[in-house]
Amino acid sequence: MTGAGGAGAGGERPAEVAARRRALERIDAYAGRLTELSRSLHADPEVAFVEHRAAGRLAALLEEAGFAVRRGPYDLPTALTASYGTGPLTIGVCAEYDALPKLGHACGHNVICAASAGAAISLAAVADELGFAVKLLGTPAEEAGGGKVLMLDRGAFDDVTVAMMAHPGPADDVDPRSSTTSVARFDVTFTGRASHAALAPQLGINAGDAAVMAQVAVGQLRQQLPDGYRVAGIVREGGAQSNIIPERTVLSFEVRTPTAEELAALRERVADCFRGAALATGCAVTITATQPDYLDLRNDAWLMARYADGLRAAAGRSPAEPAGPPRRIGASTDMGNVTRALPAIHPHLGLVGSSGTPHTREFAEWTGGAAGDDAVLAAARAMAWAGVALAADEERRAHYLDLRAAGGGGPASGTGG
Repeated sequence: MTGAGGAGAGGERPAEVAARRRALERIDAYAGRLTELSRSLHADPEVAFVEHRAAGRLAALLEEAGFAVRRGPYDLPTALTASYGTGPLTIGVCAEYDALPKLGHACGHNVICAASAGAAISLAAVADELGFAVKLLGTPAEEAGGGKVLMLDRGAFDDVTVAMMAHPGPADDVDPRSSTTSVARFDVTFTGRASHAALAPQLGINAGDAAVMAQVAVGQLRQQLPDGYRVAGIVREGGAQSNIIPERTVLSFEVRTPTAEELAALRERVADCFRGAALATGCAVTITATQPDYLDLRNDAWLMARYADGLRAAAGRSPAEPAGPPRRIGASTDMGNVTRALPAIHPHLGLVGSSGTPHTREFAEWTGGAAGDDAVLAAARAMAWAGVALAADEERRAHYLDLRAAGGGGPASGTGG
């Protein structure tokens, strides 16, 4: 086991050991309320930007724990911030709580919310003695809307030195090189002219045909795309009834690339498919972004190593040591934008025994059961361990404070375990 600042077994600072013990005891004391929070969110899922009850439950728990809570800051009614303590070092913890349409908490944001609440509450127990502040950021609309990007742009992270969260998945992943894809999402609207499909089809301009042609063009494009590039979409509006030439169709699409630097070029190639379909059918077309771009994830190596220490020592787990080529999952997260702006981590936390993967009904069942409860407490303990390690390490905290004072400190700030 490696302690803060790289001190080996027997070389840890007594103050750090004592503070860590008190932080973990606070999680034990709140364990029932944390798992209750997770299960209550699971039983009452709310989708992006309407997570009013979820945000209210989280705010109430943090107020009970002594945090100063702001509800609906940054012009986001379902966002919140909760702060405790003072000092130049501020440890941020991000909480997500939006669910998926029709699938509920199939991405485990109920687990994320409760785990982050547990980490923040535990760190508050030792914030005064170690001289740091804790800030939990309730970030809405991760699944669609980019709450973290909006909060980042509006200053929510300006006073945050480092940030943490942990996301449920099929297995523990503490490799700091692991990453996600970048994604851009947009709506495409074709506008034509309605007419009777049998009596006077020649007078119509068929927006339905434009939608079909665009999808065929995208399908043809896919075979020419590099590995790791993805294009996906649905038809949201396809016409009113069969005897009317459709005058309006709406498609929702997304494009993904391994890195943010590749995203604009793919988005333009796909946009050309829609423009070509409009030209061929005589329709007008508009393409409108529906959320900020999500950037690929860049984990901080030092923070991830401390999180891994906690996962092993305080949660009894055995995550694999980083080995082989780095892993890039096909999913995307707005936490990627945060990791580009400041030192931050987004490890994946396994739901022990789960048989499904995120965004499936099977996974939704696991996030609301015993495996979800175990993940809540494991992630809270590991994040608390990492936070205490940072606060107790004068050299490391000075390093991160200097990075933030210089106006950044994203992925290059870590120096490994």
